[in-house]
Amino acid sequence: MKNSFIDNLLYAPSYGWKDQSDKLVVPTSKQLWSEAVSRINIFRSRRNWISFVSFLMLAGMVPFLFLFLFKYFSWYLLIAIVVYSMVVMGTHGTIWFHRYCTHKSYGFRRPIWRVITQNLVIKTIPEEIYVISHHVHHCKSDEPGDPYNPQAGFWYCMLAEYNHQRISPDLDEEAHKKAMRLMDHTGVQLNSYKQYQKWGSLSSPVYTIAIWLLNWTFWFTVLFLIGGAALACAIFTAAMLWFTLVRAFNYTGHGGGEKKHREGVDFDRSNLSINQSRPGLLAGEWHNNHHLFPGSARAGFLPGQLDLAWVYIYTLRKLRMVSWYKDSKKEFLKKYAAGARRTESHSGF
Repeated sequence: MKNSFIDNLLYAPSYGWKDQSDKLVVPTSKQLWSEAVSRINIFRSRRNWISFVSFLMLAGMVPFLFLFLFKYFSWYLLIAIVVYSMVVMGTHGTIWFHRYCTHKSYGFRRPIWRVITQNLVIKTIPEEIYVISHHVHHCKSDEPGDPYNPQAGFWYCMLAEYNHQRISPDLDEEAHKKAMRLMDHTGVQLNSYKQYQKWGSLSSPVYTIAIWLLNWTFWFTVLFLIGGAALACAIFTAAMLWFTLVRAFNYTGHGGGEKKHREGVDFDRSNLSINQSRPGLLAGEWHNNHHLFPGSARAGFLPGQLDLAWVYIYTLRKLRMVSWYKDSKKEFLKKYAAGARRTESHSGF
């Protein structure tokens, strides 16, 4: 992908990515919130529809939170919320949005296994918002233009879904075709160039809204049949918790904008990404490893780096539901074996 394509792929915020001296623009809190409100205003422009739908998804979970807190609260359900949000939702995010939709690190043997994997959990983020911006993130990590650059602050990352992650609505037809190729394997119904010009998105509004409503209907019904309204409210609350806190990972996963690399643990020093134990063990998100080998279906390369996302992908391969995958562990060990051995000796693994 040429830099000119990447540089113009996202819808630039009103405050811009960088100033005249090419330094990162750090907007004020007022600018960030004002931008977010503008981007979800469907009455201002119908091209804001995908940000508005994403906001509706989050807002639609709020009633479940209140019902859980004030009507159905129990410590057992609270434990279920923590497990579902931190492990189930987190691992699914790595499996689906990160390793398949964005990096295409493995392939499904039949479309049905792709659809099942897509809907294994309660639907939150529209695929387009994640995929397009994440390609830019890898090309411009921690530089001006990175849609969730931690050096611009915590709220720059937390509000990035609305302010920085939208595709530009003004791509020419050739750039639109290139952007389509980043999404065409996901199964998401995509807009023609004429439709894109109308809606300002790659994704079809009808498809995006339909898959969301069908997913929520299915999971609420299943959860209700298993454990009644209490369980349904708890698990939807868990989905809301993940949907909110995953934005913070874009900040913490890059050291909060500071260099926090550890010798023998974080081998990629070209950006601020770090390997963290909690997202690594609970969701397979060994982020520094991932930046080294973004196309790998496995990111847990060192002893002790449990990778639940890889366990799922590998299991589906054994069950012949996944037809292929890319595993970069051998390449990692070949390049960084000495550092890895030092880590093993110091950690006791």
